[in-house]
Amino acid sequence: MDTQDAPIEDGHDDATDDQRLEGVIQQVRGDVAIGNVDDVRTMVRQRLSEAGLPALENDVDAVMSAIDGTTAG
Repeated sequence: MDTQDAPIEDGHDDATDDQRLEGVIQQVRGDVAIGNVDDVRTMVRQRLSEAGLPALENDVDAVMSAIDGTTAG
């Protein structure tokens, strides 16, 4: 598990849910593009959870669709 080894900057939690969601989509999309993903659905669930967003199946489905409608990791 990763640890917090540096101070947390002011404003780190100022992002809206929409901004966090877009960040998750961009992160996963980038990882998929470089082939750094074994299981896209698992990664999406993990990234949503890390961002403090719901990771219910419909939420995961929405992110999967936003990443690429053909991605079925």
